Amino acid sequence: MTYDPERTAIIVVDMQNGFCHPDGSLYAPASEKATEPVRDVIERGRDAGAQIVFTRDVHPPEQFADAHYYDEFERWGEHVVEGSWDAEIVEDLDVRDEDHVVEKHTYDAFYRTELDGWLRARNIRDLLICGTLANVCVLHTAGSAGLRDYRPVVVRDALGFIEADHRAYAVEHADWLFGEVIERDEIEFLER
Repeated sequence: MTYDPERTAIIVVDMQNGFCHPDGSLYAPASEKATEPVRDVIERGRDAGAQIVFTRDVHPPEQFADAHYYDEFERWGEHVVEGSWDAEIVEDLDVRDEDHVVEKHTYDAFYRTELDGWLRARNIRDLLICGTLANVCVLHTAGSAGLRDYRPVVVRDALGFIEADHRAYAVEHADWLFGEVIERDEIEFLER
């Protein structure tokens, strides 16, 4: 499959210190190892002229103080707190002024963010999704994209995870239910 760079965005999910750096609060070695493959996907997109979107999972310290049920701090411990080093995108990824950065407060990058409007304003239809964690924020963002009539394409070899079977589950689920799955070397863009 060939992607039109004018209608495609690379969605880089949560490649932050908290998940990808050994000193991070929710560090997973496979998330750190995903940095180079994610950088490759970004460079392919940049070279073709596709939009680059980074998501940042960010939690105000009081976000879950009055939670009835949904409390990520209870589930995962305190992580990527607003304003912290933990919440910053890893320095190995080059975030440029022309890139779009979305701050999200849940697993889904579309939930109560401007992402949908930003993509529609630019006539983006296809989303190449990479980042971490495969079975959490990547999967929920990809599913949410599909429900909004985007074409979510998960880049299998540019995903972070806690355990290998988590990635396998996410990839199988995405491929079966709402999207497509490819490898980095299968990404091809139309030449303009």
